Amino acid sequence: MLGTYGFFGWIIIGAIAGVLAKLLMPGRDPGGCIVTILLGIAGALLAGFIGNAIGWYSQGQAGGLIAATLGALLILLIYRMIARRR
Repeated sequence: MLGTYGFFGWIIIGAIAGVLAKLLMPGRDPGGCIVTILLGIAGALLAGFIGNAIGWYSQGQAGGLIAATLGALLILLIYRMIARRR
């Protein structure tokens, strides 16, 4: 289901994707770096499931990290939009 990485592999990839997303989208985030990494993990899991299901990339390809980073960027953007309204 999660491919060759397994659940813990996606957590590590998600943490890397969260850090990359933070570097690509600098600024102050409510919750700080830890929340950004957790959002990266969520983005990686989401992108991993969707990317593999749709067939954008196969398991173990570099596209997984790219998709995880894009997923983390998307979730970080949505999080910032919601946090600003409060």
